[in-house]
Amino acid sequence: MDRGFLFGDAVYEVIPVFGGHPLRLAHHLRRLDYSLSAVRIPPPLTAAEMTQLCERLIADHGGGDQILYLQVTRGVAAARDHQFGSDLRPTLFAMSRPASPPSAAPPAAIAAVVAEDIRWHRCDIKTTALLGGVMLIQQALAAGAAEALLVRDGRVWEGASSNVFGVLDGVLRTAPLGPRVLAGITRDLVLELARAHRLPCREEALTVAELARVSELWITSSTRELVPVTQLDGRPVGSGVVGPLFYNMWHWYQTFRQQVSSGVRAPDAPVQE
Repeated sequence: MDRGFLFGDAVYEVIPVFGGHPLRLAHHLRRLDYSLSAVRIPPPLTAAEMTQLCERLIADHGGGDQILYLQVTRGVAAARDHQFGSDLRPTLFAMSRPASPPSAAPPAAIAAVVAEDIRWHRCDIKTTALLGGVMLIQQALAAGAAEALLVRDGRVWEGASSNVFGVLDGVLRTAPLGPRVLAGITRDLVLELARAHRLPCREEALTVAELARVSELWITSSTRELVPVTQLDGRPVGSGVVGPLFYNMWHWYQTFRQQVSSGVRAPDAPVQE
């Protein structure tokens, strides 16, 4: 009778761990609190207790590179009913799994499709009710692609399970934060790295017309990190090969990751210009 099972009444976080160090754990926990507050689920633990739980999971799984998963549901109800009261005790589920070691080479490029966004209108809340995203990914796979870039009101806001970046006229663009976009932790890190290395960037959604003119296209997420898109709806993106700005960003990200993994850089420290 857990409402997470019955209604998808739950939120979650996915946290990469590099060399035993959780990447931007404080950022992830703040986003989890934001999601909990938005759907009116009380936090099951304090931030300090949640940090201790994550550290215990990492240690129990031997350190190294991992992926942490945290999920909080509204809890177990006496009956299946859409309405909820204030007396439920949240259910906390946490797990860790090994992550693949970092590759010495950039990731292979993928194909993507453009699709109308069929999900609900609060994409800033990281809810476990992901059926819309699941169906959109299947739509992409059926078309021989690996991701769907989602359009509302003629603009590209994000992917089915990623944030989207495009390079247009030498400027790196990604959609601004708001109800239509998840505040991706990797998204924010990419913007910090771009500004630190003087790469022009702007938080402005690409229009569908502009999408046809970008020279480079990328997706980002905590688990995929950075992935280039070189084919869109069966047509090449730009020159059809991975662009130079992606290679620069990938190397900057890998340097950041190695510094976190080795303990040289604090996982929550901002990138300075």
